Amino acid sequence: SCHSFRSALSEEFLQMFSQYGKMPVATLLPFTATPSRKSSSPTSFRLTEKFILLLVFSAFITLCFGAIFFLPDSSKLLSGVFFHSSAVETNTRKGTDSDSNIAVGTDEKILAKIRKDHEKALVEAKDTLQKRPDEIKQDIQNEKDKVLKEGLGKGGKDDDNLPVIEYVRPPGATGHEPSDPETKERREKIKEMMKFAWDSYKRYAWGSNELRPVSMQGHSSNLFGSIKGATIVDALDTLYVMEMYEDFEMATEWVEKNLDFNVNAEVSVFEVNIRFVGGLLSAYYLSGKEVFRKKAIQLGEKLLPAFKTPTGIPWALLNLKSGIGRNWPWASGGSSILAEYGTLHLEFMHLSKLSGNPAFAEKVMNIRKVLNRLDKPQGLYPNYLNPNSGQWGQHHVSVGGLGDSFYEYLLKAWLMSDKTDEEGKKLYYDALQAIETSLMRKSSGGLTYIAEWKGGLLEHKMGHLTCFAGGMIALGADGAPEDKTGHQMEQAAEIARTCHESYARTTLKLGPEGFRFDGGVEAIATRQNEKYFILRPEVIETYMYMWRFTHDPKYREWGWEAVQALEKHCRVEGGYSGVRDVYATSPNHDDVQQSFYLAETLKYLFLLFSDDDHLPFEHWVFNTEAHPLPSLILTCSIAEIQSK
Repeated sequence: SCHSFRSALSEEFLQMFSQYGKMPVATLLPFTATPSRKSSSPTSFRLTEKFILLLVFSAFITLCFGAIFFLPDSSKLLSGVFFHSSAVETNTRKGTDSDSNIAVGTDEKILAKIRKDHEKALVEAKDTLQKRPDEIKQDIQNEKDKVLKEGLGKGGKDDDNLPVIEYVRPPGATGHEPSDPETKERREKIKEMMKFAWDSYKRYAWGSNELRPVSMQGHSSNLFGSIKGATIVDALDTLYVMEMYEDFEMATEWVEKNLDFNVNAEVSVFEVNIRFVGGLLSAYYLSGKEVFRKKAIQLGEKLLPAFKTPTGIPWALLNLKSGIGRNWPWASGGSSILAEYGTLHLEFMHLSKLSGNPAFAEKVMNIRKVLNRLDKPQGLYPNYLNPNSGQWGQHHVSVGGLGDSFYEYLLKAWLMSDKTDEEGKKLYYDALQAIETSLMRKSSGGLTYIAEWKGGLLEHKMGHLTCFAGGMIALGADGAPEDKTGHQMEQAAEIARTCHESYARTTLKLGPEGFRFDGGVEAIATRQNEKYFILRPEVIETYMYMWRFTHDPKYREWGWEAVQALEKHCRVEGGYSGVRDVYATSPNHDDVQQSFYLAETLKYLFLLFSDDDHLPFEHWVFNTEAHPLPSLILTCSIAEIQSK
């Protein structure tokens, strides 16, 4: 750089010399110290001249750098110089002189703002240091709340791209001890049963789907593919409701670290939805722990490919990795099952609410559209529907297996929507009227039962699964049209009595899988494949609802009878087991502790002996696996979803 600087000066002096060639060189070079000494060439300086020029140049450079580093806010100015955006540099290079003047004014404003912000930060830091620790913590919390509200207002997202939701626990998540000593003692006994069932699972089958209590090892059903931990997820809300918080935290940790849906396996969409999705949603609403919301949404997204059929009626089985679905091979004409595709509504509505994704709600609302277009034989819904053609399969109607929870979810969809889902309400009460007309009968001994309908002919049998209907009818009686509330409560009470009789008429005082009303028998199983009991909850479920609505003490007594029978015949060294024949003099155990025993049977028993403000019906709706979900007013209304 020194060489180029010197060459430039030499060229400039040559030009001057050509113009004033007659003038002495000394006159043109005022810095010459020795006029008699000449340069070796006309274009070079003497040594002293070079030295003086170098001093001047060095002084100039020193002055410039000193100005930059020692002026006020020089560090900010440097950052503005060296880290200016390329876009700004481009605009500056292209700007006119007037643009440059504007830029200078803008820079001054920026520097002034920086000084002001700097002074403000110093003052705030000084004030903060003078505060007590508890005041600082409160300020931090206030800032968090402010950010949360701003995020909600702007549709904010968290790290998983989920909407930021301000968690508010619904009323009645936990209760208090009953004042009546006997009720309190019985309630504590049921909690001890839960602890024994849970501890046995922890000891012998932790991480497996279910427990084999006789052989004391894990058990996995093909319903869940290779997803693990069905009992853990199914039991989460029961642990919380019974205030078994240490076990709840242990289960939460397992879910966070081990619950994985990235499996190359085929699962039952229905079973995975009611147990896993329902269990995770309920655990979230009870505890507010984000891990449950995230896991529920992850699984819900995995289930969405099941709806990729010509009609949108989902497949029964789905490979979670490939997204390929199919129906049960035994189902009529490759049909989907009413109780399976009709028992997604509650969970999927909540998934849309918690994820901000309307696809979940749209899928289940589309199912209604398909059903509304079809003719119903005598107003009834057959159990089989072809997902390709959108037509009914075999005309088999049941309020028990294959049909049951479809009707339950029509009513509960209306209740869960804060009674705004008028379509769900109409569908339920219309269906109930058709059931009363075509299926509900009374035996010669005065027992009311709900028969099954096959091709226009009645089969006078009733399943244990059908016994949920007593509770369902009681739950919906208050909203019944045309002053039918009293009539429906009578129906519910009669069904509860019939189901109690099915227990009372067995040797073990436990109910059979199915019982008949023909050939001179009433409420008794006549076929060997109907005599088993697998710890099912439906009869106790109806007792719980009937107690809540009537406070008739017989329902608690009937529930306690079931507790005594469970303890006597189902409790084994390693947990609780179902039995193969309820009419045998001694139990033959099936060696399975079903996950729904912890999710449903024990929870309903516990609530039967709890006060009404524990999970009150005005704030909570139970899914068909007894997972409590709060009532809600959907962000996207039912009408908006239907219009899409």
